[in-house]
Amino acid sequence: MPSPSSFLARVAGAPIRPVRAAIRHWVLSAFPRAQAGSVDYDHPHGDPGWFGPDSATWRVHSDFPGMLAGGLAALTLQSLHPLALAGVWDHSNFRGDLLGRLRRTTAFVGGTTYAPSAQTEALIEHVRQIHMHITGHGEDGRPYAANDPALLTWVHVTEAYSFLQGYRRYSHVALPVGAADRYYSEVRRIAEALGASSVPASAHTVDAYFQRIQPELAYTERSRIVLGLLSQVRLPVPAAGLSRDLFLHAGAALLPDWAIELLGRTPRQQRQAGLAQHALWAVAPVFRAALKDGIASRACRRMDVPAEQLQHWA
Repeated sequence: MPSPSSFLARVAGAPIRPVRAAIRHWVLSAFPRAQAGSVDYDHPHGDPGWFGPDSATWRVHSDFPGMLAGGLAALTLQSLHPLALAGVWDHSNFRGDLLGRLRRTTAFVGGTTYAPSAQTEALIEHVRQIHMHITGHGEDGRPYAANDPALLTWVHVTEAYSFLQGYRRYSHVALPVGAADRYYSEVRRIAEALGASSVPASAHTVDAYFQRIQPELAYTERSRIVLGLLSQVRLPVPAAGLSRDLFLHAGAALLPDWAIELLGRTPRQQRQAGLAQHALWAVAPVFRAALKDGIASRACRRMDVPAEQLQHWA
């Protein structure tokens, strides 16, 4: 089996047309459509959901490579908050079903982005109910609760930042001036509905938020264990380990400098991230070509707009 570095180098230079079918099979195997549960993305006709086809959110979240790499970057960042990590440590089955956790998170983000309004609200209420029962104490004895507004804000900001960075890096679409602020302003609605408070609504306030919260963060033994498990997750696809490494390293390329320093990432790890970044950028158009019938396209049909509209900014 080739090493991850040689695999990434080969992917970066490979022709993309012959692998569309394989990539489609890869994505649907790793994240099957059944994970969307009972969400009906086709009805009612004309219901824009919480954002709609003119939103920045529909555009950013329609880019699968950026979203998956961004999601992995967000999980890495989230592992640095001891109280947020304590909730996962105590109440999540991440040790035995990390892939299931990734799938559920993917389904929630997709649903709250593209589902009709009533179903979006139902998804959020379902998560709110789950959060009510997640409480405990961190390693230092401090209490935590999943519905703590500050913890909800942390989870939201790490995800929104990482998704947007993934879009910037891998979508092949230039982000217009003001689009980042527009995106942050839109998606805070979900965080606030879950109970978050003081949610940053612009690129500037997100940067300021990260600056303020850094004294609360730490790379602990728990962080190391969780990230170690993430680095070993097995996707149900061909070349599972190499596929995983491509996205993990491409996600690591999205991390801010302060997180790279806190995580103690080595020069070798940073070189792998750079190589993966180039490789994913090269194959990203094939993902879009292979996934034209996803939930974003279904939501566009519900609104009688072409899915291609999401590749352009108004």
